[in-house]
Amino acid sequence: MTAKPAAAAARATVYGYPRQGPNRELKKAIEGYWKGRVDAAALRETAAELRRGAWQQLAEAGVHDVPTGDFSYYDHVLDTSVMVGAVPGRHRAAVDADALDGYFAMARGTQDVAPLEMTKWFDTNYHYLVPELGPDTVFAADSAKQVAEFKEALALGHTPRPVLVGPITYLLLAKPAPGVAADFEPLTLLDRLLPVYAEVLADLRAAGAAWVQLDEPALVQDRTPAELNAAARAYRELGGLADRPRLLVASYFGRLGEALTVLAKAPVDGLALDFTESGAGNLDDLAAAGGLPGKRLVAGVVNGRNIWINDYEKSLATLGTLLGLADRVDVSASCSLLHVPLDADAERDIDPQIARWLAFARQKTEEIVVLARGLSGGTDAIAAELAANRADLASRAGAALTRDPAVRARTAAVTDADGRRSQPYTERSAAQRAHLGLPLLPTTTIGSFPQTIELRTARADLRAGRIDEAGYEERIKDEIREVLSFQEKAGLDVLVHGEPERNDMVQYFAEQLTGYLATQHGWVQSYGTRYVRPPVLAGDISRPEPMTVRWTTYAQSLTARPVKGMLTGPVTMLAWSFVRDDQPLGDTARQVALALRDEVNDLEASGTSVIQVDEPALRETLPLRAAEHAAYLEWATESFRLATSGVRPDTQIHTHMCYAEFGDIVQAIDDLDADVISLEAARSHMQVARELAAHGYPREAGPGVYDIHSPRIPSTEEAATLLRKGLEAIPASRLWVNPDCGLKTRGWPETRASLEHLVAAAREIRAELPTEAA
Repeated sequence: MTAKPAAAAARATVYGYPRQGPNRELKKAIEGYWKGRVDAAALRETAAELRRGAWQQLAEAGVHDVPTGDFSYYDHVLDTSVMVGAVPGRHRAAVDADALDGYFAMARGTQDVAPLEMTKWFDTNYHYLVPELGPDTVFAADSAKQVAEFKEALALGHTPRPVLVGPITYLLLAKPAPGVAADFEPLTLLDRLLPVYAEVLADLRAAGAAWVQLDEPALVQDRTPAELNAAARAYRELGGLADRPRLLVASYFGRLGEALTVLAKAPVDGLALDFTESGAGNLDDLAAAGGLPGKRLVAGVVNGRNIWINDYEKSLATLGTLLGLADRVDVSASCSLLHVPLDADAERDIDPQIARWLAFARQKTEEIVVLARGLSGGTDAIAAELAANRADLASRAGAALTRDPAVRARTAAVTDADGRRSQPYTERSAAQRAHLGLPLLPTTTIGSFPQTIELRTARADLRAGRIDEAGYEERIKDEIREVLSFQEKAGLDVLVHGEPERNDMVQYFAEQLTGYLATQHGWVQSYGTRYVRPPVLAGDISRPEPMTVRWTTYAQSLTARPVKGMLTGPVTMLAWSFVRDDQPLGDTARQVALALRDEVNDLEASGTSVIQVDEPALRETLPLRAAEHAAYLEWATESFRLATSGVRPDTQIHTHMCYAEFGDIVQAIDDLDADVISLEAARSHMQVARELAAHGYPREAGPGVYDIHSPRIPSTEEAATLLRKGLEAIPASRLWVNPDCGLKTRGWPETRASLEHLVAAAREIRAELPTEAA
């Protein structure tokens, strides 16, 4: 059947695009600038070339209006803080002296000044810099970046649409600045912020902008009546400006819910909504609200966060329904394409049949354009594309890769008892203390040590055939010996082997599990210049053979102190992969958990007494709506326990989480039943320790005292001050001392000094404790 053409031709657009370039040119230029090898002019020219290339790709694909302002040297929320003049006082002198260096100081800190706090962007693995605001904050408009990038695109012949973080989302993401009362609500600054946004909009209008996109993803979360009223007031004021561009308010990552009515009634010119699975309910809600008469609707029907091809027929059915609900319907992805790699055509090592199942940013752009053509001209206009799409979807559904009967039989046989330790924590804790013999305030690290140029060169040499496997393994052994020797000399109590053989904490395991595919060029920004290559979880998961036992036992053979076995947990294996979308996530998590259970048991059998199973993505993957939390947390915590509950009582199970807001999942952390948890706490000034105490968390915890995402070296006194704050919430008998996260991205000089200060701080505090604290 031929779809009814739209009254006006549907246009293709995107909310945002990957920033890094095809070969991560931006990363290399920025890091070169930090090291003094690239000057500011060269960095700016590289950035401009990447913007030009991205806009050209979009235009050539058939995208009508290209996004501008979504490009960033580090983070778009940090860019917004600069745009509205919300520069922390401690960074003001640096920003005034040199805007670019001051910008990076806010992101990374300096030896003398701490950076902004960093946390996850909603339920993604992208990290943003948290705005710091207070009752004395004075906003001031600085639209230079936004106007300049708009004019760049305009001069190249494109139709640019500037993209800004909306004022409601910006304030809801902010936190009270240091020294400001914890109960201060940044949203109270809205009336002070709106004139600044009005000024930026006026500047963009004067530059020629016809449309401006204001991103409000915070409105897909549960919002109070006061917050919804603030949104109504904001867009009533901005929409009522006399001389402004047309406003497109974009939401993504979920169902807009109560905020849909607020925005539909606002005097704005268009809404962008997520109509993929994550936005289930938006279609019905839009119909119930009476649609968007007189407004533009941008329909996000292509999944902007996963890499599977679109189902054209399903998307066209949704788009066809939407035609009756707005004056104009355009087609887009569900969110910015920042969250997917750039180009699937660059993947030469994936089976060509499987490669046809994949759509990265460039392919998603092509899908959007095809759907816009189909919406405008009917299905006859895209008959060939529809036929190819059906064939590719059928190929994936019937592939042997996706189903392993043995894996499915094993998961079906799991019982509740498989997810419970044989003894309660209080009894396990006593057994572990006797077995491990650790001091009060035991010191450890999170797992990884610096990935040096020598290690990266060794991997490249192995791939290129310049060294054989035996030569490569000798290099790994040398690195493990060096890491163990340093830790012993520094005085750490529980050691790690440093993970020199691992390229990434998810990819390393994915490459050894069935059902996973690895990419060569599938880079995605995690934060700043940190890019990851999420593997593709395409089929049923099993572990053919041990993955970590060999290197862990080798490390243990070099020392009498306990060496932790290091694994990545099932939720994080899913969250930091592009996960299959053809079965419930909980089913996939259970498969991964059973594979990890085999590894945990083998580590214990080899003599490993401390095993850490990291779950940094547990909070990140929490659904954005509270009504969905319980179902997610049930399978998420069950999968962790399934992976870790097969060990003896005297084997100590650790877990680790970082860079997220943990206050609302403390019960879930408790439900993991890990013996020890280490958490990020340095940038947030031990907030998580207070949250654990408020919950009555009964187990051992290590809130971090060393911020590893900054190059600065914390002093002994700084670490000791944080430890004292930790002791206000957690008794010394249950407090561990550790960094915030792994040390993979740091250099050896700062790592050595920081860990030596950490150990010295622990010794200093131990000496202050009364003897009965033990």
